[in-house]
Amino acid sequence: MAASLKSPFPVTRLLPCSLKPLALPKPKFHVRAARTESGGVVIGSRVPYFELPEPLTGKVWKLDDFESYPALLVMFICNHCPFVKHLKKDIVKLTKFYMGKGLAAVAISSNSTITHPQDGPEFMAKEAKLFNYPFPYLFDESQEVARAFGAVCTPEFFLFKKDGRRPFELFYHGQFDDSRPSSNIPVTGRFFPKPDLSRAIDCVLSGQKLNFMQKPRFSIPAIKDIRVPYRIKEEIVAAMKFSTLLSLSTYNVHTMFMIVVCI
Repeated sequence: MAASLKSPFPVTRLLPCSLKPLALPKPKFHVRAARTESGGVVIGSRVPYFELPEPLTGKVWKLDDFESYPALLVMFICNHCPFVKHLKKDIVKLTKFYMGKGLAAVAISSNSTITHPQDGPEFMAKEAKLFNYPFPYLFDESQEVARAFGAVCTPEFFLFKKDGRRPFELFYHGQFDDSRPSSNIPVTGRFFPKPDLSRAIDCVLSGQKLNFMQKPRFSIPAIKDIRVPYRIKEEIVAAMKFSTLLSLSTYNVHTMFMIVVCI
């Protein structure tokens, strides 16, 4: 009779694991705007043509409407940007002062109303009325004008000069002043020391050359819309509402997105 083989290891009954799975902390999602340096436009280049509506009045403004002025200030701004909010009152004061001296000024919003509905035409009209903008505040829904200017952030300032019948040429493309929302530097507005933009306007209206180095504007990237079918847009918006969108950080000179960082 064959001897039974006995295992050298004790036989144990496998029991279901009673240990609870380790609870991992849920990731927190924070939407952050990347700081962007303005650039990409060459001094001396001609002003791109534009034809855009003004939500406040319904009027369509064209570049031709400003041809009789010696200088034109084009500002890319929006409602929600903290950098714009930081300078808003002083932008109004400065433009109102220099428009009385012959400067033409216009503001343009090219931001996506998908990601920021508060930058839409209805709210633009309210903003212009609330702060008594002395300049037309135009809506660039297609963002074609922003791409033509090479505008990548808000606020961004383009100051053009005009010599006689020659087309407008870019004279200054830089910061308003050294103040930032997170710095302790006050906004200088029109007072001493004069902000960079004010000094540039003084030079262009007096026919002088720019007598200081232009500093690029550091600010928030303009939020560009994603040109996709409406159904996909709805899914993107829904994902953002539930904080599950990880990143849309790809951008080049003409296309920028919000950066959503997982910490």
